[in-house]
Amino acid sequence: MIELIAHNLAPIMFVTVMALLLLGYPVAFTLAGGGLFYFLVGLEASHLAPNEIHLTTSLLSANVNRIFDVMRNETLLAVPFFTLMGLILERSGMAEDLLDTVGQLFGGVRGGVAYAVIFVGALLGATTGVVAASVLAMGLISLPIMARYGYNTPLATGTILGAGTLAQIVPPSLVLIVLADQLGQPVGRMYSAALIPAALVIALYCAWIFIVTIVRPAAAPALPPEARTLGRGVGSLLALIALSVVLYFAGRAVFDPMMRWENAVVMASVVAVAGPLVIALLNGATGGRLVSRLAERVVLVMVPPLTLIFLVLGTIFLGIATPTEGGAMGAAGALALAFAKRRLSFDGLRQALESTTRLTAFVMFILIGARVFSLTFYGLEGDRWVEEVLTAIPGGELGFLIAVTALVFILGCFLDFFEIAFIVIPFIAVAARALEIDMVWLGILLALNLQASFLTPPFGFALFYLRSVAPNAPWVDAQTGRTMPAIRSADFYRGVVPFVVLQLVAIAIVMAFPQLTGSGGEVRPTVPATQTPAPMPLEMPGLALPDLALPDAPSN
Repeated sequence: MIELIAHNLAPIMFVTVMALLLLGYPVAFTLAGGGLFYFLVGLEASHLAPNEIHLTTSLLSANVNRIFDVMRNETLLAVPFFTLMGLILERSGMAEDLLDTVGQLFGGVRGGVAYAVIFVGALLGATTGVVAASVLAMGLISLPIMARYGYNTPLATGTILGAGTLAQIVPPSLVLIVLADQLGQPVGRMYSAALIPAALVIALYCAWIFIVTIVRPAAAPALPPEARTLGRGVGSLLALIALSVVLYFAGRAVFDPMMRWENAVVMASVVAVAGPLVIALLNGATGGRLVSRLAERVVLVMVPPLTLIFLVLGTIFLGIATPTEGGAMGAAGALALAFAKRRLSFDGLRQALESTTRLTAFVMFILIGARVFSLTFYGLEGDRWVEEVLTAIPGGELGFLIAVTALVFILGCFLDFFEIAFIVIPFIAVAARALEIDMVWLGILLALNLQASFLTPPFGFALFYLRSVAPNAPWVDAQTGRTMPAIRSADFYRGVVPFVVLQLVAIAIVMAFPQLTGSGGEVRPTVPATQTPAPMPLEMPGLALPDLALPDAPSN
């Protein structure tokens, strides 16, 4: 009996700790406590069943170096920078300005406000990277507007929830930073690989809104003429697009005829800023109105966030700055924008700094606890167990990816994405390396899956964020004076289902076409058993045990 328990101590440890997490115990302390407890259990079992477990007390001394490795990790330094940037922008009123302006721009078409929510969600994701800020801002601003003009309630709530989670896949996402660290990949490469999948998700969301407007026009009506106070923007929008295209190709021909697609994205960001700015200057120079008031408002509202996107992502893609340095520039840029709008108060800055400190401490403590847990797990040869289980799944790489997608999706219904990233992903990475799967491709698939975890009941965090600001009792619309019905939690769950399905469709497309992430690899349906790498023996020669640590994150 002792031999049987000792042989299966690693899976017992994993299941026990996961069960405690599902019961709601604090993550960092559960991981660290579980790691230390099972270290003592394993140490005792090594005396009772020496043929099964070979733990020694010298293994524990490796924890000191592992904890200091966490503190010295420069990649994770980008987390507080991007968090601070997002919180400052959220408090500067940028989301409110964007939703109002873009809603006017698309308001003349059916589903225009829904399209605006998706577009602004993507833009907020590219500037803030924080799901809570996006969902709360759009819930406070756009949900009353959509209710006022007769939008179907589940469609309205689902659109806000789906658009808010775009911050998880659109760079500079915190999820991509954490996954890059856990998978041992450069953050910049993960960012560039996420661009096309992020665009795919946005396109799928817009396609769903379009289908709804065709099948059920009353569910997503256009704004009435009296609500479009800035005039019609179709003509000016086409002019902006046309000029942007001309400037883009001109810039591409002048600066780099053989420009790579990453640099093309940077050029597009520059053009997105320069195009409307040139039109505004022409409008002022002629003394006439070449474009509408709406286009002028677009210039004033769109230029700051697009400039910030170029400042952060452009410098990263061009190799001018590392992601950590880009995050620092983004935080500085957010402070400058808030100051320029006269919305930077001492109290707001203090709150943003406190929230950033709490989130950073939360991430670091979870990571330290995960390191303590994984050290014991590796010492119990749990990595071998995980690798044997995952590589034995029928179907080779394809079967592995489908199983991992299902596992992470199910865990995402109950656990926070930080917990999944720090506990589960390192062990998935072991099996993925054995199968020679492209780690960046795997990282994007996991990022799309973790984005869905914010939407899946019962513990989807985006659901709770929107619930906290949505009226749960009848309320009076301040503009029309009408009494509006309460928004029930059931409306959230019904509305989010199509967007979860769309997320799974995006995962399937990226899984079938790894080239979308810049990976040239192909999914091989089977892997002969003779080609499966043999497990490497786990040696513990005294203080040589730090080799058991997870792979160090590469430099940015």
